[in-house]
Amino acid sequence: MADALNLDRKKTALVVIDLQKGIVARGDTKPHPTAEVLANAIRLADAFRANHMAVFLVHVERTEGTSLNNISDIQFTMPPLPPDWSEMVPELGPRAGDVVITKRQWGAFYGTELELQLRRRGIDTIVLCGISTIYGVESTARFANEMGFQQVFAEDALSDLGSAEAHNSSIEHVFKRIGRVRKTSEILASL
Repeated sequence: MADALNLDRKKTALVVIDLQKGIVARGDTKPHPTAEVLANAIRLADAFRANHMAVFLVHVERTEGTSLNNISDIQFTMPPLPPDWSEMVPELGPRAGDVVITKRQWGAFYGTELELQLRRRGIDTIVLCGISTIYGVESTARFANEMGFQQVFAEDALSDLGSAEAHNSSIEHVFKRIGRVRKTSEILASL
């Protein structure tokens, strides 16, 4: 059995990855359905706000001029995106006091103010949730680990756009080595 969480409300923030209109609208995440991931993220965000804890909403914006142009074996292509593609889903926020971070690549740290805003608030622990486990969440988690942040992963508020196997691989082989993996209910109970 996993150790109980003992989260310091003054030093813990919620970081929500890519729960934005264009990604949520896809609705094809695994192993947890998108609706379940969103509902759990909302529960977490509401609880953090009620406890006067920081909520960071991270979304990705992709444009021709700002996207990375990697030379790779598999090219990432996207059709033209609707104007509201990168907006956070309204059920989640933002709400007064939330910090919105715009990223241009998978991870939420590189090229953004996320680290600066966390450190200015005295945050040393982040609770991560969102879509997609193996891209946005894992990339953010790896940077957070290297920067010395403690991490908690809300396993049932995470899901992948690819497969359940990819999600489970991140959970078992990465997240459990750099943080603590818990259910949303366990995180809420710790607040």
